[in-house]
Amino acid sequence: MKAVSSNNVTRILVVGGGYVGMYTALRLQRKLKQELQQGTVEVIVIDPDPYMTYQPFLPEAAAGSISPRHVVVPLRRVLSQCKVVIGEVTAIDHSDRRATITTLAAEETGNGAIEVVYDELVLAPGSVSRTLPVPGLAEVGIGFKTVEEAIGLRNHVLGQLDIASSTRDPAVRDAALTFVFVGGGYAGVEALAELEDMARYAVRYYHNIKPEDMKWILVEATGRILPEVGPEMGRYAVRELRARNIDVRLETRLESCEKRVAVLSDGSRFPTRTLVWTAGVKPHPILAATKLPLAAHGRLQCTPALQVDGVEHAWSAGDAAAVPDLTAEPPAEPDAPRPMCAPNAQHALRQAKVLAENIASAVRGGTIVDYRHKYAGSVASLGLHKGVAHIYGRKLKGYPAWFMHRAYHLSRVPTFNRKARVLAEWTLAGLFKREIVSLGSLENPRAEFELAAGTGRHNEAS
Repeated sequence: MKAVSSNNVTRILVVGGGYVGMYTALRLQRKLKQELQQGTVEVIVIDPDPYMTYQPFLPEAAAGSISPRHVVVPLRRVLSQCKVVIGEVTAIDHSDRRATITTLAAEETGNGAIEVVYDELVLAPGSVSRTLPVPGLAEVGIGFKTVEEAIGLRNHVLGQLDIASSTRDPAVRDAALTFVFVGGGYAGVEALAELEDMARYAVRYYHNIKPEDMKWILVEATGRILPEVGPEMGRYAVRELRARNIDVRLETRLESCEKRVAVLSDGSRFPTRTLVWTAGVKPHPILAATKLPLAAHGRLQCTPALQVDGVEHAWSAGDAAAVPDLTAEPPAEPDAPRPMCAPNAQHALRQAKVLAENIASAVRGGTIVDYRHKYAGSVASLGLHKGVAHIYGRKLKGYPAWFMHRAYHLSRVPTFNRKARVLAEWTLAGLFKREIVSLGSLENPRAEFELAAGTGRHNEAS
């Protein structure tokens, strides 16, 4: 195992290149510009992917409104003053300030992992999909957390339309045209709404499929969807979806999905070839392996200044951190725990700014400040020109909410380059027809060559 020494350089190790990781490193390279140029400070960012995914745009990428490459931000281009390592942190010994990293090269050569010595640790690995032991879920379920999953789902849905159009078997056709989404949060509702919009547009080009032939089903275990926008807007969202013939099942759970049959807790059975699982997330497993103090739900227990509680030189924010919400009403009982900031993008972006400021102050021997942000509200898209919003007490629905959703996320997506490209794509999408091409073969690009080489399909005359 190769150890990389700090050599009297203050080394800041950022674990994760998502919202918190990328924005923290981006601000650090601005705040510590002089130190980075002089070589007295070094910022290392570790992430399995060479890009940050702007997840609020995944539903639009799945619907074809935004190109997949414009949903991601290349870390090396944005973090030009940082060292970006593509790999996965497998162990952290904070008492010795060492992190063990498995890189792509280590997997290829078998030479083992790299050990990095650090001075300041930023834990921002994000979250992973939370699954339940539902029979058949691991075999047929489709996630919706990465850009690869979003584009794969788009290709899959269009592929199901092709299957339904080309078969005379009513059972196969019915299963191909039934789409089940589990989870009524942002990811599930926005993904279903955008894809239903896209599919309804696409079937106009199929001579034997009508919009009413498709079944879109949303399964939610609680009594409402989109809890972030409030009860009233949540009820409006349900009415809006049901008006589009989308079957919204509240207080219902997925019991099984074996043999491509979705069995619900209310006794319903739906043969389906598409089951999308968006029923929540959980903290990254690396947090439990750090031996740092954890709060409820497996997140790191942090102070309002975004330091890991009781641990020096360790910081966290976003999905990985349980940060007290200083703007919330204090609990009625003095011994009751204070409310925590919700693990969402709104807090993550703002926490990253404070986190970078505090780390820069700590490196320079300055003072650190507490994170304080009053929750502004939420916006959600329900498809093209449809949405709900609850911002600073104001409730919007329909086109105004959809416009606010786009405007807000356009302002938040990083880099002017991405903003300009996304805006250009939206403008062109408003002037021209949707693209409804399925590129499912991208998921196995060597299939054609393997077929030719293995079967002699294109044999040359000898």
